[in-house]
Amino acid sequence: MLRFAAMVTAQHALQRLKEGNRRFVERVRNHEAALGASPQIHLTQEQQPFAIVLGCSDSRVPAELVFDQGLGDLFVIRVAGNIVAPSLIGSVEFAAEQFGTRLVVVLGHSRCGAIQATLEQLRRPVENQSPNIRSIVDRVRPSIEGLLKTDLRNDEEALVRQAVRANVGVSVSHLRYGSDVLERLIQGDGLAVVGAEYSLETGEVEFFDGISE
Repeated sequence: MLRFAAMVTAQHALQRLKEGNRRFVERVRNHEAALGASPQIHLTQEQQPFAIVLGCSDSRVPAELVFDQGLGDLFVIRVAGNIVAPSLIGSVEFAAEQFGTRLVVVLGHSRCGAIQATLEQLRRPVENQSPNIRSIVDRVRPSIEGLLKTDLRNDEEALVRQAVRANVGVSVSHLRYGSDVLERLIQGDGLAVVGAEYSLETGEVEFFDGISE
């Protein structure tokens, strides 16, 4: 088993992310974080990210800025709709095993374009859609299509808001229960997988479906 110096617990990592987001919202930068806690030359030899963030590719949600972290602090995986596919699970497994990182955050965001595109596709299927885009839509679809059968279908804003949360929840579940490696680390080695949503309007990140502090 790999050994890691000064492993950051999931609880401590979560607190660091919350404090960083507070600084981001208040526009108070951590100037040390701008260059990372370690000298840049040190980062050429190794890295010890304290959190893994699986987030959306949306250009308005860069995890390092949102959480006010620097070089080497976060292991960031970005994909439209913060979906979970085998290669993405593999990326999370790699960081959790290789670096001893014990917190995984699935970061969705308000007004997510991938969510909106999936809802539109469910209402009015698009012919000849790119198979690559369809693969994203197909992974988002199961988490949100049931919402269109509720009263939310009459309130677009509330529908999208709930769909974002539902999609994050499904991705969290896939990571928790869709990988033998991650399940083992969760059960016996302190790994935690939590959901979160970034508000484009306020800059705040709300954590949910997570760990007790």
